[in-house]
Amino acid sequence: MFSSAFDDVKRLNKRQLLYQILSFGMIVSSALMIWKGLMVITGSESPIVVVLSGSMEPAFHRGDLLFLTNYKDEPIRVGEIVVFKVEGREIPIVHRVLKLHEKGDKNNTIKFLTKGDNNSVDDRGLYAIGQLWLTHKDVVGRARGFLPYVGMITIYMNEYPKFKYVVLLALGLYVLFHRE
Repeated sequence: MFSSAFDDVKRLNKRQLLYQILSFGMIVSSALMIWKGLMVITGSESPIVVVLSGSMEPAFHRGDLLFLTNYKDEPIRVGEIVVFKVEGREIPIVHRVLKLHEKGDKNNTIKFLTKGDNNSVDDRGLYAIGQLWLTHKDVVGRARGFLPYVGMITIYMNEYPKFKYVVLLALGLYVLFHRE
């Protein structure tokens, strides 16, 4: 298999090889532009996320792909599903707003408490040390829609790094050797 692939590369002249490499670069840059455009349109630093655990079942299952928005002028409401980041944790968490705490100061600060639908206790154990409430600055986005189980490929690629490299290698070879 690999010898035939290398024979194909040898048969490509320099111009064809450069064209294939530029095509690959255009695909990658187009994907990045689409991602950045979605960030601007949705107001979210991560407009699409994958549910990584079963803590939100039955609303969302592991592997569901969520579409997020994060408009600053929209108030957070009880019952809404938010994706938030906590200091000291890399991976965002998808949970439902359980309680609101409105502070009557000059900034009209609103704090909130979250909980996974499938969890028995609230999320205070997940928050940073000494943190009892979340604020709007912790929110990555709010769930607006989802596709069931589409994100399982992402989970498999993270859990099985060899699978990730095989998929990336296959995609790279396809783009390099695909001729129109």
